[in-house]
Amino acid sequence: MVSTINRNKSSNNHLSGRVIRSGVWVFALRITERLLYFFRLIILARILAPSDFGLFGIALLTMMTLENFSQTGFESALIQKKEAVNQYLDTAWTVGVIRSIFLFLAMFFFGPYVAAFFETTQATPIIRVLAFSFLIKSFRNIGVVFFNKDLEFKKQFSYQLSGTLTDFIITVTAALILRSVWALVFGLLSGNVARLVASYTTHPYRPHFDLELIKAKELFGFGKWILGSNVVVFILIQGDDAVVGKILGVATLGLYQMAYKFANIPNAEITSIFSHIAFPAYSKIQNDFPRLRKSFSKVLKLTSFVSFPAGIFIFILAADFIELFLGKQWLPMAPVMKILSVYGVIGSIAGSFGPVFRGAGEPHIPTVGSLIQLILLIFIIIPLVGKFGMVGAAMSVLVSAGFLVIYLGKTSIRVLNFNIKDIILPIVSPAFCSTVMFFFVSFVSRAIDTTHIRFILILITGITVYLVSILLIDRDFKDNLWKYGRAIIKHEK
Repeated sequence: MVSTINRNKSSNNHLSGRVIRSGVWVFALRITERLLYFFRLIILARILAPSDFGLFGIALLTMMTLENFSQTGFESALIQKKEAVNQYLDTAWTVGVIRSIFLFLAMFFFGPYVAAFFETTQATPIIRVLAFSFLIKSFRNIGVVFFNKDLEFKKQFSYQLSGTLTDFIITVTAALILRSVWALVFGLLSGNVARLVASYTTHPYRPHFDLELIKAKELFGFGKWILGSNVVVFILIQGDDAVVGKILGVATLGLYQMAYKFANIPNAEITSIFSHIAFPAYSKIQNDFPRLRKSFSKVLKLTSFVSFPAGIFIFILAADFIELFLGKQWLPMAPVMKILSVYGVIGSIAGSFGPVFRGAGEPHIPTVGSLIQLILLIFIIIPLVGKFGMVGAAMSVLVSAGFLVIYLGKTSIRVLNFNIKDIILPIVSPAFCSTVMFFFVSFVSRAIDTTHIRFILILITGITVYLVSILLIDRDFKDNLWKYGRAIIKHEK
């Protein structure tokens, strides 16, 4: 009995150590990528017009629509499987290549119809050239799935960053030379080429064409829920873009998309870091509900610790940030950024539930939740956009996200045996300390008139007040930070 307990404890420590070290690499990757993306946006915002971003947004929307409506979910299925998956790799890769050929043809030939829908013929050649990204990505080495499955995020760092760096260099260089939307197109394609090459240099597996329908059917048993979830989430994320672009025009779409990208940082970036690590970790303990609950609470607390103050900074600094870094021509998007900053925080909480449901073998639950959110969004977005413009679109996204959090929280209690404390307690101290921070930075915001000085003082004051508050009232969090720090430094096995 004692030896069993010791083995379990050793296994827990081993997994915890791997998760901690993986978290460092995922965090480093996301921070590096976001910094590059941030500087790229600032540079491009000074060179390109909102209409350029709108045109690229239409082409990107077309590509993502086709991609998300045809997702197989095979890679998620490979990660979730506890047994060896080598026998499934070639089938998964072959299906991916066949799928991408059809997607390329569809995007290339239907490009003019998409452009006609948005009443801008300039989008047609952009859509057709961007279609080649499907072919490039399809031949990527399927072996890179092991970087996620085995928590080898150091290798994932090298693989993913190669594309991001290439995209950054090509896009900025092309923008300075061409000063047109084509800089964005060439950057995206070159980044995909770089990742294709890196996939074969960072992992030794070499895929071959081999289609076994039995294996494909088995993978799709799990993957169909990933497909359903991706379709619904995609419509949720991109549906507001389509409505804004159709009703309010390409230039307004460019403003709205830019506001969404910056304001959604807590959801799109911070949650992504923790979820990226959590899904394979949850999959390894999928039958142990007490460990799932404990792990989920830790992930939710870490997510809240970062996303809550980030949302407040975006809310307070929206106008100052736009004026300082993007230029006054982008100021009309400030009210949208404020509303979407709140959505980013709520979305980060909702995003914490997805990996635990999928890891526990219940991938249909996030899909159903997103479908409920989508239905609500469909009913409210067009009236709100008609009355309030792009601010109305942001309001509809915020309201629908609130309903999603309620559904996922209630379902986790019923299906995974969570209790209300597992969901509420992890966010209490970050929420309280963020509120304290909000009052301090609001005072600074009103007291200082000079934009760049106000911006810097709000950042310094906010970070200081928040960290001091969290360390004073949350001893458990302070102890865990020390524990995680030691684990990283000592490389615990």
